[in-house]
Amino acid sequence: MEAQIENAINIASGPATTQELRGQAIEYLNQLRAEGSAWEACLNLVIRDPPAPEIIRHTSLDLINSAVQEHRLDTQSVVYIKDTLMNFVRQKYASANGSTDSNHMQNKLIQTMTYLFVALYPTVWQSFFDDFRSIAGDQAAIGSANNIGTIIYLRALSQVHDEIADLLVSRTEDEKKRNAELKDMIRHRDVQKISLSWQEILAKWRGSDLGLIEMCLRTVGRWVSWIDISLVVNEAMITKFLEMAGQQGISNPDSPQGRVRDAAIDTFSEIVGKKMNPSEKVDLIVFLDLPNVVGQLLGSPALADQNSPNYDTDLAETVAKLVNNIVFDIVKILENETVNADTRQRADELIRVFAPYLIRFFGDQYDEVCSTAIPSLTDLLTFFRKLQKKNGALPEQYAATLPSVLEAVINKMKIDETSSFGDEDANTDEAEFQELRKRLHVLQQTIAAIDEAFYIQTLSRVVMDTFSRLSSNDPSLTWRDLDLALHEMYLFGELAVRNQGLYAKRQPSSVAAERLVEMMSSLAQSDLANYPHPLIQLQYMEICVRYHQFFEQNSHFIPKVLQHFVTLTHNNHVRVRSRSWYLFQRFVKPLRAQLGNVSQDIIQALGDLLTIKAELPDDAGDDDMSSDEEDQSADALFLSQLYLFEAVGCIASSGTVSTENKKLYAQTIMNPLFTDMQQTLGQAQGGDERAILQIHHIIMAIGTLARGYSDWSPSSSSTLPQSEVSDEFTKASEAILVALKSLNGSMDVRTAARFAFSRLVAVLGSRILQQLPSWIEGLLSLDSTMDEMSVFLKVLGQVMFTFKSEIAGVLDTLLSPLLQRIFSALAVTPAGTDDEIQLAELRREYLNFILALLGNGLGSVLISSNNQSTFETIITSLDTFACDTKDYPTARLAISVLVKMTSVWGGPDKVGPAANTPTSPVAAAESLPGFDNYIVDRFAPLAWSVPGTPGFSSKDAQARQVLMELGTLQAEIVRKVGEPYVTRLREELVAMGTPEDGVNEYLQKLAGAFEGQKREKEWRVFFAGFVERLLAGR
Repeated sequence: MEAQIENAINIASGPATTQELRGQAIEYLNQLRAEGSAWEACLNLVIRDPPAPEIIRHTSLDLINSAVQEHRLDTQSVVYIKDTLMNFVRQKYASANGSTDSNHMQNKLIQTMTYLFVALYPTVWQSFFDDFRSIAGDQAAIGSANNIGTIIYLRALSQVHDEIADLLVSRTEDEKKRNAELKDMIRHRDVQKISLSWQEILAKWRGSDLGLIEMCLRTVGRWVSWIDISLVVNEAMITKFLEMAGQQGISNPDSPQGRVRDAAIDTFSEIVGKKMNPSEKVDLIVFLDLPNVVGQLLGSPALADQNSPNYDTDLAETVAKLVNNIVFDIVKILENETVNADTRQRADELIRVFAPYLIRFFGDQYDEVCSTAIPSLTDLLTFFRKLQKKNGALPEQYAATLPSVLEAVINKMKIDETSSFGDEDANTDEAEFQELRKRLHVLQQTIAAIDEAFYIQTLSRVVMDTFSRLSSNDPSLTWRDLDLALHEMYLFGELAVRNQGLYAKRQPSSVAAERLVEMMSSLAQSDLANYPHPLIQLQYMEICVRYHQFFEQNSHFIPKVLQHFVTLTHNNHVRVRSRSWYLFQRFVKPLRAQLGNVSQDIIQALGDLLTIKAELPDDAGDDDMSSDEEDQSADALFLSQLYLFEAVGCIASSGTVSTENKKLYAQTIMNPLFTDMQQTLGQAQGGDERAILQIHHIIMAIGTLARGYSDWSPSSSSTLPQSEVSDEFTKASEAILVALKSLNGSMDVRTAARFAFSRLVAVLGSRILQQLPSWIEGLLSLDSTMDEMSVFLKVLGQVMFTFKSEIAGVLDTLLSPLLQRIFSALAVTPAGTDDEIQLAELRREYLNFILALLGNGLGSVLISSNNQSTFETIITSLDTFACDTKDYPTARLAISVLVKMTSVWGGPDKVGPAANTPTSPVAAAESLPGFDNYIVDRFAPLAWSVPGTPGFSSKDAQARQVLMELGTLQAEIVRKVGEPYVTRLREELVAMGTPEDGVNEYLQKLAGAFEGQKREKEWRVFFAGFVERLLAGR
């Protein structure tokens, strides 16, 4: 068997093995793992002499691990494995001259020994730690005479911790209980001996292998969280920790000396992080002399000068972690209201010492170091905030800390001098820095909450001083200074614009708003937009958009700012240019009322940017534009260009622009598009892909221009454009329809036309209904996908809501052809998962469309003389969907349609609060004579047939929703039909074997459904439970 296993491992790992043979080998090994029967053969492969290749031994150990862990071998077998491997370990590692394995083989071997430890330590292997300690040697030999034996001993300690005490590993409750018991045993039996071995190893640190010393320190750091602290915090151990942590003159932090120093400091961090009561924690920090330790480390040559080429960032990060842990614990003590006065005073003294240290590391020029200090600085500021809220003001000893904290935060907000953000190759660094800024912003917000006046004063000074330097042409001013000021100005708005906005009754709404208005005045008066750096130009536009309320009250600044925007829309930097198109639209839309006097100049200035030039992506998917400086697709740039069309539409339709000029601007913008479309159409019909894409882009541009011209909707206070303006968009609609008719086989063209259609409604109003047959004909072609139909039905539903009675005549003519196309699509068998998803979506949109007809007073269209032939097909589709056990959401929606039909066409209420009230003229006009009988014949049986459908699972949460909707349907039928249906329902219940008291309870619950929403819900729940019990009894 050994040979078979070895051969299988070789085949599975061999690079020249065929895929089929490798698969067979892996399947064989997995079978052995599942059976757990090959452990003895694997054990022989592990201990064989001469040794087998590492891959053989590693895989064999893995199979042994599986047998020990998962197959619960009898104790005799496990002990045999333990004895065999322990003898192997002694032979291999007890002598300093023996051959050794690679690190990963040592780890794998010790992993197996650790699994054996878990199984046997409580009973028959109580000597586990003594056995490994003996391999390392006695007090004289450990850590010096036999380094490899000591390393094996430390590996065993580390892996025991990882297996039973690592808090990052998710464990079952049984594993937690087992591990707790193992830790208790170790504490009772061995931990003092283990601690003594650490002391013996560390005592020789200056003459030992420093890699071994580092390993010992890391092990102590692991174990300290769950053993008695006194075993580590004693004079002998701490003296060695301090010696190692305080090493000077280390030029290379990655050297063995540097790694030992960092490990010693990390050990301090782990010791400080151990859970204990507040008084003991303060005693520990003082006993460890950590204030002096950190102070000496900060004064050492490695950390004293951040600008020095010898500055040790790894050490800085390590010490920052220590300080972070210390401050975290001190803040917790200060927040604890049950702490006695003496402990609180001592903790207060410690925070005064460590807060400057924390701020020093937070302000470190290296972001990795800064980030390490952010968590505890956040905790400290949160503590200050609680004190401020409790006492009304921050105590003086803490308030004195705020200026240095805010100064450090602001300084860290500034882009480092070595960074070149805005360049095309700096995107990753920029993204990482923006993430850091988000964390810093949280700190600023907390400081603002602690002392708002101080925050406002400081931020105002930073911004206004920068603008002053800009206006005076200070040669020392850099783009980084400007970026910092603009970024802080952008964030300042969260304080200045909150609640009622920037202005209240034409005056700044707060002190912060007043300061922001001053900043905006300086910004608007400056030529900052001309500063030759992309980040500054982008920040300028973002701020103008964010604080557009300022320009509403200070319209005299608008022309200058608009000119800057127009200039930036032509910028050579692709990122600035494309982003400016979007931001320009965001800027002009809320200010359209103030733009009439400059509209002509702006439209003329932007004219060259409104030329559409579609470009196909190349084979690699990259854009093909030679002018691009960044890897931006042509499609992305076109989407940005669309914002320009919307912006121009906003400007051209300003209330202060005359009707004649509005019409003129529309012609000026759209006539070139019409000409281009006419010239391109022939090529597109011939199958030219670029020409088809050009038509798509033109149609999208026209639709976007329409959105800019009008945002009218039935629920808005705005009005439709004047008829002279609408005339121009009627021409646009006709031009799009010509292209759509010619190219309706192209999904791109149909998509663009659907986009334009939904936006032309806002400029044409009910006039678009005259063209609705042509739109439907073009958008729902034989090539249309189910997804396209779904989207169009949504749009058509919005049109019905908008025009209601005005659309009835058009719909009456179009409904049957429209439904026939939908029915054809619904009948298609899906070919895959995507098709199934699209089909489900089309079903739901079809049902929503029927609901929209009924809900907008258009139900008569469904039963008109033109459409009576399709009515029965509609009802059949509702029956089919209601019984679909694979799509419960659609089933529920189909039943909702039946409920709505019953409500609309069922005539006056026979039961319920409205039974004796006059029927409204509208409801009377919608009701259908004799429909109540149709309801009983066609709809009522569904209450029992739907849950009786094969595959219906009443345990499914979505199926239960279907049952509750059926309860609603049954109640609605009772409401419209009255006593005749109640009598029939009684007979049905009796026929189903329901006892008399059960029938009475059922009808009583049903009668309660008409006594308010609460009782109606109770009925729905009762009905679902009743059917569930009925199904369970079958």
